[in-house]
Amino acid sequence: MTGRRARGIDRRAFVKSALAIGGASALSACLDRTDDTDVPQGSAESLPERQHAWGAFVERDEHGNAVPVPHRLLLLLDYDGEGTPTEDERETVERALATLEDAYAWSHDGLLSTMAYSPSYFERFESSLPERVDLPAPEALASFENPALDAADAALHLASDHGHVLLAVEQALTGERDALNGVSVDASFDGVFSVAERRTGFTGDGLPAENQDVRGVPDSEPVPEDAPLYMGFKSTYEKTQASEDRVTIAEGAFAGGTTQHVSHMLLNLQQWYEQDDREQRVGKMFCPYHAENDVVEGAGDNLGSDAKMEKAKPAERAADEDGVVGHSQKMVSLREDGRPIILRRDFDSTDGGHAGLHFVSYQREIADFLDTRDAMTGADLAAETPVGQRNNNGILQYMNVTSRGNYLVPPRSKRALPTPEGDA
Repeated sequence: MTGRRARGIDRRAFVKSALAIGGASALSACLDRTDDTDVPQGSAESLPERQHAWGAFVERDEHGNAVPVPHRLLLLLDYDGEGTPTEDERETVERALATLEDAYAWSHDGLLSTMAYSPSYFERFESSLPERVDLPAPEALASFENPALDAADAALHLASDHGHVLLAVEQALTGERDALNGVSVDASFDGVFSVAERRTGFTGDGLPAENQDVRGVPDSEPVPEDAPLYMGFKSTYEKTQASEDRVTIAEGAFAGGTTQHVSHMLLNLQQWYEQDDREQRVGKMFCPYHAENDVVEGAGDNLGSDAKMEKAKPAERAADEDGVVGHSQKMVSLREDGRPIILRRDFDSTDGGHAGLHFVSYQREIADFLDTRDAMTGADLAAETPVGQRNNNGILQYMNVTSRGNYLVPPRSKRALPTPEGDA
């Protein structure tokens, strides 16, 4: 692999490449190129009941924003058994997951994860999920979408500061390692789950710039050196994220759990960087007011813990008066107590050799995600104002959704092949 600036692949870019390739040889090569192999062990018995409880276990920046965990692996899994899962299989899955938590601390410096189940998984049971659990089958969410719809039974989302940790975990889960960070591996997914698809990626200051030698990025290599995401701006402000409490299922069989939406989008960065200048990009990502008044510096770290939408016009007015409506501007109408209703943990990717985004969100109900997506699509704005259906309508025209999936994330005590009734 050669960079367009004729530079060698630095360690972080190499780790990303190894993670994308996967397998024992990639793990070995990754370990040979890194000096961060001293990873703290953990204890499966001391972890929160919420699988999605990551917020207290990640780094925070000077403004109190959660620093996204840089290396990601999303494994889509097919159940290998016939009929419904057995108690022995549940015990095996739980032991395999608990082994990961004993091997690595529940932390950005160790390993964070969520194990989730799709509508397809629950269809094998005679009984149905409780009415209060909102888990519809995935579908296209706009007239211009034609995504593949995830049919895998489960999705395991893994995150760590260390790419080699994710590679080792994958090897352990597939029965190819007998020890993990000094902990014996006595159970794996082998014979219970098969990996249907693996999705990889990264997020963090400088990582997109180091990984832009792919399709979808113009030859001029314009991704800013310090940007945490391909589109050049920060997105994980504390006040533009729902709290973990807000996205947690409050009662019923799956109390303490949440729902998860996973989608993949190809990014058209040629158009984003070559057609638009910086002022236009700021207007479309945030709002025209921010563009006209130089509110955003660099990637947007100067904004603190919020996107500062107080002076932005309502989306309808901006669309009508300015002919442009910003992505963040459209989200304001959905805020509760000043914050959104979904918690995003998405990450960039070069899967398939193309710049992309794996959008991962957690919400109490999938309906919360659907409402958020409706606001992002802004079909009512496009129908009644000069913005057009996609042009100048936030960032829609720069993304092509290729897949969508919905999942239920049970509480930790029920994460191993649950029944619709929530039996552990």
